[in-house]
Amino acid sequence: MKDQPPQGLRYPWENPPEEGTATQVAPGVLWMRLPLPMKLDHVNIYALDEGDSWTVVDTGFASRRTKAIWRTLMDGPLQGKPITRVIVTHHHPDHVGLAGWLQSEFGAELLTTRTAWLFSRMLTLDEQAVPSDESIAFYQSAGMDPEVLARRRVERPFNFADVVAPMPLGFTRLKQGDVIEFGGRQWDIHTGNGHAPEHATFWSRDDNLVIAGDQILPSISPNIGVYATEPMADPIGDWLESCERFAGIARPDHLVLGGHKLPFTGLPMRLSQLIDNHHGALSRLLAFIDTPKAAGECFAPLFKRSIGDGEYGLALVEAVAHVSHLYQSGLATRTLRGDGAWVYQRKE
Repeated sequence: MKDQPPQGLRYPWENPPEEGTATQVAPGVLWMRLPLPMKLDHVNIYALDEGDSWTVVDTGFASRRTKAIWRTLMDGPLQGKPITRVIVTHHHPDHVGLAGWLQSEFGAELLTTRTAWLFSRMLTLDEQAVPSDESIAFYQSAGMDPEVLARRRVERPFNFADVVAPMPLGFTRLKQGDVIEFGGRQWDIHTGNGHAPEHATFWSRDDNLVIAGDQILPSISPNIGVYATEPMADPIGDWLESCERFAGIARPDHLVLGGHKLPFTGLPMRLSQLIDNHHGALSRLLAFIDTPKAAGECFAPLFKRSIGDGEYGLALVEAVAHVSHLYQSGLATRTLRGDGAWVYQRKE
């Protein structure tokens, strides 16, 4: 979704740490950053001091460059102390990509939610040279641009195995309501949904820290999409429920350590912004579908900006999520068009 204004939020650090360096954001808590080869060109990772070792949160893509940066961090800011635990907030490859490498090469214990582990391991094993028939049918049902669809039919699709290291068997499960200790603090685990199923967030009982992954970001809204794996999912409904639940425990002084952008305070206002942003998008979309339209024809009211080739895929799955939410909420109808696309229309 469109970037949100930072009104009411405060950013204690104006600039992120340079590659291979770390910024201390709280006693024993280091913020580091790894590069990504996409428009959102970074992911934040965190290391928490255990005295004679480290617990790290999230890992970046699996690539030679990222591994080299990790080794620089291990020798530099991490002071040569071993990484004994790696916590993965959710299954997306910029967060889980090197979890298996940290397990197999350094003996770290992997902690994550059951859904995140199952998705990660399943997707790394599901390597495809060209999109499956089910994926092509899903793209058609979303109203994908015919030129884009023609390219997708013959191109190698995005494969987790390309950027996620093999994952050994075995992990420690995290779940909603658990209390976990790391970095000299006790943390309540609250899981969210929408951006990723069973996404773990961590709320310190001992100070004002919240490790939020991609569930709560300060200046962008996390991508919320529907995919061929579960075409009737309702991640918009799931995500709004999560935001509303988190709003009940958020404090203005919480320092939120997210998966992207900068750490910030002002969490209650940010949650309000995120909720309002999606309700506003749904309202604009409902007005827009006064005549039947496929998801791929609904970018204008949702994003209010042009969508480039690099963003097209994520925009399409997010458009599907929004029109499908209107349909599943009883606010719109849908019918199958002659070209195989579902078209949605506002109920009168």
